[in-house]
Amino acid sequence: MLEIMEGSHAVAEIVKRCRPQVIAAYPITPQTHIVEALAQMVADCELDADYITVESEFSALSACLGASAAGSRVYSATTSQGLALMFEVCFNVAGLRQPIVMTIANRSLGAPLSIWNDQQDSISLRDSGWLQVYAEDNQEAVDLHMIAYRVCEDHDVLLPAFVCFDGYVLTHTYEPVSIPTQEEVDAYLPAFNPYQRLDASNPLSFGMYATPDYYMEFRYEIDRAQHRAKEVFAKAGREFARQFERDYSAPVEGYRLEDADTAIVAMGSICGTAKDAVDEMRDAGKTAGLLKIRMFRPFPAEEIRDALKGVSTVAVLDRNISLGSGGGVGTEVKAALSGSGTAVYDYIVALGGRDIRKKDIAGIVDLAEEGRGDMFYGLRTEVL
Repeated sequence: MLEIMEGSHAVAEIVKRCRPQVIAAYPITPQTHIVEALAQMVADCELDADYITVESEFSALSACLGASAAGSRVYSATTSQGLALMFEVCFNVAGLRQPIVMTIANRSLGAPLSIWNDQQDSISLRDSGWLQVYAEDNQEAVDLHMIAYRVCEDHDVLLPAFVCFDGYVLTHTYEPVSIPTQEEVDAYLPAFNPYQRLDASNPLSFGMYATPDYYMEFRYEIDRAQHRAKEVFAKAGREFARQFERDYSAPVEGYRLEDADTAIVAMGSICGTAKDAVDEMRDAGKTAGLLKIRMFRPFPAEEIRDALKGVSTVAVLDRNISLGSGGGVGTEVKAALSGSGTAVYDYIVALGGRDIRKKDIAGIVDLAEEGRGDMFYGLRTEVL
């Protein structure tokens, strides 16, 4: 049954149904409503979990790491500067192979201070070893949390995951959302079965010192687990589709690409606007389409190549910037399509919460088709 819910509250409801045993998080805009709701659920005895009150995001993820190593299903959430404060611990979580799920309410990083939405925060941790998935709308954000736990806890993966959805644009927006019942979630997501855990009767050591003779092999194993996660994600997505009739099994999703000459590539809520822009361009006689990237880590290079066969021009909408290089998504799409003959242009858009409208996306398509790309789109040149 559909309910009209704020995105943050919808995420809190599905996290509750995933039965985390330990939650540790520090409130930070625009993530606060998620952990506020979960804390209330614990206080009201609606959720049988330990909610750890901490003094910072660094402490929050550190507590989660310890709880996960002890054998608990764990959850956290953060954004922006909070995620930046977790940087060290993010690498430790992945290196220790702990299957923690964390919601990222995507928000700009300072300085200057900005509380508005872009994807700079999670993209900055793309090399940390965490899986990364991005939701277009609140229904997808809800469903991806269930799938993330299935994938992370699979013993062929054992990696943490960011479930990313856009701050304010989704977190504070009320949309119709179908929240599965507890019985439905239990049927899809089994009880947590840790691969190994700290146990006084069977002592283990986690995160030991690695000399140059062994360190590289640890990184290799994380990389292999990332690649295995793609197939595990596809399987978990197919099983989700059979139960709930919503299919997330593919790491990318095309929209009106069948006969497209030009393809827009994007992640997150901007894809909804891009679909409307594609429809209007189609009505005007322009054969454009959209490729939505759902999974950014592991990066679906092969699936992107397959989806964009026959497309002559690609316009990537990057809501992040690798300063001195280009957009994080555009850089990888260019690498994936290298040698294909497809022209790929990267556009840095909507940083710091700046609006991007259908007419802007249509204008970007025009620029790409004219061979003008790799630029910050919509700069206010009068203030430079």
